[in-house]
Amino acid sequence: MLQLTANPAKALADEPVHIRVTGLPSSQVVTIKASLKDEKGNLFQSKAFYRANEAGEVDLEEAPAFGGDYVGVHPMGLFWSLKPERALRRLLKQDVMNSPFWVTLELYDSVCFQDSTTVLPRASQMVQRWFSGPGVQWQQIQEGRVRGTFFLPSGEGPFPGVVDLFGGIGGLVEFRASLLAAHGFAVLALAYFAYEDLPDKLLEVDLEYFEEAANFLLAHPKVQRPGIGVLSVCKGAEIGLAMACYLKQVVATVCINGPNAITEVPLRYKDLVVAPTGLFPERIQLHISGALRLRHCRGDPRELNRQSVLPVEKARGWILFIVGEKDEFLDGRARAEQALAQLASHGRINGRMLAYPGAGHLIEPPYAPLCYMSWNPGVSLPLLWGGDRVAHAAAQEHAWGEIQKFFRQHLTPAGSKL
Repeated sequence: MLQLTANPAKALADEPVHIRVTGLPSSQVVTIKASLKDEKGNLFQSKAFYRANEAGEVDLEEAPAFGGDYVGVHPMGLFWSLKPERALRRLLKQDVMNSPFWVTLELYDSVCFQDSTTVLPRASQMVQRWFSGPGVQWQQIQEGRVRGTFFLPSGEGPFPGVVDLFGGIGGLVEFRASLLAAHGFAVLALAYFAYEDLPDKLLEVDLEYFEEAANFLLAHPKVQRPGIGVLSVCKGAEIGLAMACYLKQVVATVCINGPNAITEVPLRYKDLVVAPTGLFPERIQLHISGALRLRHCRGDPRELNRQSVLPVEKARGWILFIVGEKDEFLDGRARAEQALAQLASHGRINGRMLAYPGAGHLIEPPYAPLCYMSWNPGVSLPLLWGGDRVAHAAAQEHAWGEIQKFFRQHLTPAGSKL
């Protein structure tokens, strides 16, 4: 009897699924497709071609794909190779609490390149990919100036507290915070522009706003003291590094593909104002797709405006730099190496770097599909983010584990109930 199974059929989005086909003729060539629609109705699809073994089975944990969207043994390839039907769409979960992504897996005879209304799948299976775990609580935050959402794990706590910051996309992005909460962290997904009554555009970074958010988190009775962590990417990583440098509340910071200096808009903190480095628009490159490649349009901040370089040697806590070497938006490795050299020159050993040779800019939780390029608010052309699909997927899986280990090590004192 022909069967397509996926176990577990209901799981967190960062958990692996075991896909297996049984009951095929020996050496039968098949196509396995995956598809999902996001909340805006955008379709994402992937496919891979397999050959059954002598027992008539295809086990994705052992069998190599011979073609399609990837080749080789990749048990979760159908998930991280999902690509948008309409180009330049990024897969982002919006309602993280009440609904999953429904992924449809379908099995077809032979090699199927194109979708057809007349050819029906031999078998199919639905998989639920959730972004929140059992018992996780969600709370909208409007405390003073602070805007965002707070995710609290089930249990007595106290839990290590983390502020989650995204970049130039603006608004409120929750999917990473809710997933992290499912693993035992109290997480504040923090908006800082283009959300509710916050400014529509980011004209300056007021660090006192982020200090207010840190204090809000530490004041919660279920958040572990004495300090918090920051998980940040892109512009958010610039802010996260600034928080590490200037705010005593921050004791563990993860910066994913961010600069080591203040860029584009000034930083303000009490009486301090740091002027930003600018861009060199003449160095912007146009990719063959028409997307903007910004990797080379930022000069060395140490030469352009030394005052813009963040004083990482003042950081009281630990800093983990995560960089993708195929990032086409920013040379994050060079910036992280500058920051680490600056720490070393002051005799500090509280920073380290994880560099992933094939990863792009948008390093996200495991099994999220690579977003190679997409539209970004306020930019008239799409932006190139970069990355090699297989290497990027491996980087996401490894980095997510390292991020959690980093926070547990530096935010959880001995004897914690976590």
